[in-house]
Amino acid sequence: MPHAIEDAPALEPGTLRVTPLGGLGEVGRNMAVFEIDGKLLIVDCGVLFPEEHQPGVDLILPDFSPIRDRLDDVVAVVLTHGHEDHIGAVPYLLRLRADIPLIGSTLTLALIEAKLKEHRIQPYTLAVKEGDTEKLGPFELEFVAVNHSIPDALAVVIRTVAGTVLHTGDFKMDQLPLDGRITDLRAFARLGEAGVDLFMTDSTNADVPGFTPRERDIGAVLESVIAKAPRRVIVASFSSHVHRVQQVLDAAVANGRQVALMGRSMVRNMGIAADLGYLKVPEGILIDYKKAADLPDDRIVYMSTGSQGEPMAVLARMANLDHQVEVGKGDTVILASSLIPGNENAVFRVINGLISLGATVVHKGNAKVHVSGHAAAGELLYCYNIVRPKNVMPVHGEARHLVANQQLAIDTGVPEERTILAENGTVVDLRDGEARIVGQLDLGEVYVDGSSVGQITDADLKDRRILAEEGFISIFVAVDAQTGRVVVGPEIHARGFAPDDSVFDAVIPQVVKALTEAAENGTRDSHAFSQVVRRVVGRWVNTQHRRRPMIVPVVIVA
Repeated sequence: MPHAIEDAPALEPGTLRVTPLGGLGEVGRNMAVFEIDGKLLIVDCGVLFPEEHQPGVDLILPDFSPIRDRLDDVVAVVLTHGHEDHIGAVPYLLRLRADIPLIGSTLTLALIEAKLKEHRIQPYTLAVKEGDTEKLGPFELEFVAVNHSIPDALAVVIRTVAGTVLHTGDFKMDQLPLDGRITDLRAFARLGEAGVDLFMTDSTNADVPGFTPRERDIGAVLESVIAKAPRRVIVASFSSHVHRVQQVLDAAVANGRQVALMGRSMVRNMGIAADLGYLKVPEGILIDYKKAADLPDDRIVYMSTGSQGEPMAVLARMANLDHQVEVGKGDTVILASSLIPGNENAVFRVINGLISLGATVVHKGNAKVHVSGHAAAGELLYCYNIVRPKNVMPVHGEARHLVANQQLAIDTGVPEERTILAENGTVVDLRDGEARIVGQLDLGEVYVDGSSVGQITDADLKDRRILAEEGFISIFVAVDAQTGRVVVGPEIHARGFAPDDSVFDAVIPQVVKALTEAAENGTRDSHAFSQVVRRVVGRWVNTQHRRRPMIVPVVIVA
């Protein structure tokens, strides 16, 4: 179990406990656990993508430790939509208990089933749509249509004896969406009339004034950019952004171009979306990217992954000349996505690389080629006025987003003491129409690194950063146990520190002297001698070179 910073009291019968395990104070790994009368319901189970200070990490998972010993009490996982930050951690949860039911819309379940197939997990799923209700133990669920940057997104209403919770998932209020499926404000109003005890609202754009622009406005811009492109066009977006891919297909048709999908997740997800009818693929528009090279440059659009600068994604590999499609002068690259906080440096590095190769790069900063999938402040105000919740708990966002969302709730008349500004691990109890914080768990970050899950620690990441930034020094020496006299060595080698190991000639006499003095003072074991070597070399390196490399001494006592 995680360490409790503030212990929550035992849960009383008839009280609903809400514990977010991810998604608060960050944009990603969204996950919330609801508990009442001994049963647990999970809403979303997503991943967070690593930042530059987390080298080698592939994904970051929610900390499952509060529920690890209670998985048999979990009645279901509700998935609000199919983005990675809401479904990406499901395979790792189902490794712990494979038969936890997954509930979501048709597209959401199809995307997670494809992901689970790669993990060799056959899930138990229940497809739902807006208007459906399900009874699961002490939880009665109702699903409400919401508009987002992926089709088939749902808000979920959770009714218990303790009260009613409305969890929006990610949403916005585009009034002319591409698929005609708007956020169901009539349902929000109906729920508000009946009484919403806790409103858990998407905060990602809460600090953006006004209203989020329409997806429909992007199509004409993409068509115009592609029309003016003299050679090849490469569009990068999230691999699950069905609406954006649809607009690229339509723009390509209008300009007499064919489209090649690139990136394993892009090909997989768009295949699923097309099979289910969410993506309308014009006849003959798609072409295998291996055959695309045979087309004239002004007759092809590449649709790729990598809009967040991910080092192994297609776009970054193109920028590094590590891809079959070599970007050059006259090519046009469109980044059709927003910048996730923390990815800015990686994205700008890719943009600079592409520009250096001669490409024209079009992005949200210089053209309207993307709109957000999240409600801005004006839309959230409408929701608060429609729902009139008794208590509000902003979710999904960094601290600045959560605070901004809290203030919007207060502005519409929700008493400040009825707004819950929570963190990951904050324990909130809902009873008799009042939500209050009753405890705080100290949760950690669970790193996925290759095939290992949770084995990499913050200390390991610190070592990696030191190796990357400061270099590595190894010292081998054999000493006489009785006298401390050096028998072999010291041999000092470095990587990423200095161009020549001869730089250490000045410190070798100091190491020999320190070992002799240590033996005279009674030191006999190799570990103690190693500490002496590390201390001497570390002090010298810091004083002479102002560096703090990783120092690994190997001392053999003869």
